[in-house]
Amino acid sequence: MTTKKKQNKSKPIILSSFLRRSLNAYALKSLIRATGSELSRIGRSRNWRLIATQQQLQQIINLLADSNEPSWQWLAPFLTKQKLQISYQDLITLIKLNPYISVNELLAKTDCTLTQARKALDEMEDLD
Repeated sequence: MTTKKKQNKSKPIILSSFLRRSLNAYALKSLIRATGSELSRIGRSRNWRLIATQQQLQQIINLLADSNEPSWQWLAPFLTKQKLQISYQDLITLIKLNPYISVNELLAKTDCTLTQARKALDEMEDLD
């Protein structure tokens, strides 16, 4: 029996008036769900709930930046503000999975600070 841990899950992000603010909302919902994140309407309100990992949030932000739909552009900065900082333990786990990762790669994948990346990499080198 395998159990999947819900690592790096963020708190639910509430998207107020999600459909009213976005043209071609069906395509936008499809784009968001294609990343594997959960998007659902809250009851009968006009608000929606997005539950996504940090990586999924970054994928959504990148997809929105690449889209040509002007009515979707409000969402990328909103999601950027909502992103949680990666925990120190998550950095260590990522380094264990890829022991040859560089500081720049770590910064790009996690949005951590330079100090956090160096500290985690130094700790992992000391364990070798």
